[in-house]
Amino acid sequence: MNKRILLYISLTATLFIVGCGGIPKDALILSADTIEERQIQSRYYDTKNEEAIISASAAVLQDLGFTLDRSETRLGFLVASKDRDARDTGQIAAAVFVALLGGGNMPIDKRQKIRVALIVTPGLDGKKTHVRAKFQRKVWNNREQVSRVETLNDLDIYQEFFSKLSKAVFLEANNL
Repeated sequence: MNKRILLYISLTATLFIVGCGGIPKDALILSADTIEERQIQSRYYDTKNEEAIISASAAVLQDLGFTLDRSETRLGFLVASKDRDARDTGQIAAAVFVALLGGGNMPIDKRQKIRVALIVTPGLDGKKTHVRAKFQRKVWNNREQVSRVETLNDLDIYQEFFSKLSKAVFLEANNL
């Protein structure tokens, strides 16, 4: 019993000492890159109807070949994904070249899953709705190992999505 009490006291003291380290001064300051990414990933729409935005977003994503994985309309949350081929001819050529030089079997990208997470929130002014979409991908190689996980920051992807969403929101608002 005494060993348990001593253990609890030691753990509590350790947590107390570690907890006193504090937070670095600039830990909560957003970098310029983060602010730029959020601007690319976000749009405001002149409506307070969050459910209509979620519905239009789901339709646009399905039109783009995504499958809805999760959706919580009341919370303004949607996740969708699609599987795609990840083979790259340059990577395949490099693998063949390495194999010809006797370097063995170099792993090459084989497949990828592209995932989008969408958050819909009321605007600060109470008249608009804020939509933020974040596209990511996970790539597996020919050995079925994850070779990379990354956020997609290609401006064209976001412009295409938000352009189609704007049209869908307009059509839905005008009952067309």
